[in-house]
Amino acid sequence: MNISQQCSSKPDSEILRVEQLSCIRQDRVLFEQLTFTLNSGQLLQIQGKNGAGKSSLLRILAGLAQPDDGELFYHQQPLTHHAADTFAADLCYIGHQAGIHEQLTALENLAFWRAASQLNVIDDWQLLATLGLAGLEDVPCRMLSAGQQRRVSLARLYLTRAKLWILDEPFTALDQSAIASLQQHFSQHLSANGAIILTTHQLLTMQHSGLRSLEISYRW
Repeated sequence: MNISQQCSSKPDSEILRVEQLSCIRQDRVLFEQLTFTLNSGQLLQIQGKNGAGKSSLLRILAGLAQPDDGELFYHQQPLTHHAADTFAADLCYIGHQAGIHEQLTALENLAFWRAASQLNVIDDWQLLATLGLAGLEDVPCRMLSAGQQRRVSLARLYLTRAKLWILDEPFTALDQSAIASLQQHFSQHLSANGAIILTTHQLLTMQHSGLRSLEISYRW
């Protein structure tokens, strides 16, 4: 594996640090002794072939799975020392699945998320229009296309106050216009001292000094 970096690190802005992380699935080592630091204002793109362990790494970083070795640090403290709700409040995780209630409408999904968490106050109708869902606000999500469901899911990125975003293939099923709009929102989040870790097979076209990449090599 290798890491390329386009900006210098600042220890006092450290959000997440990974030390000697290892993951084994079905007797196969996906990655081992993985070490890196993510600071505020940085976006880390996890790269690698299918099956290399990208999604497994994101789930570990999000606290949804345990590594087989190594340790995670959140704001320079071992993650295990932080209350789960403190870390969760600073994290927005969106996985492969859309993570929406398909029986609810787009507006009802936004209302559910708002009730479940402390989210930014925003005009839901305007937000959905910005995401290309104008006219579909009251349609049950099960009737939406995969791309439209993904847009509903990504609405959380416009609502959340979380500084750390962990996103697994956020551009899946989106057209080029939606991808460009989302990357612009990424830039705004980074400029506000947020941080992003994501996987994507799409080319990142955004220009930002905090872009980094980490490649995980496929292990047979």
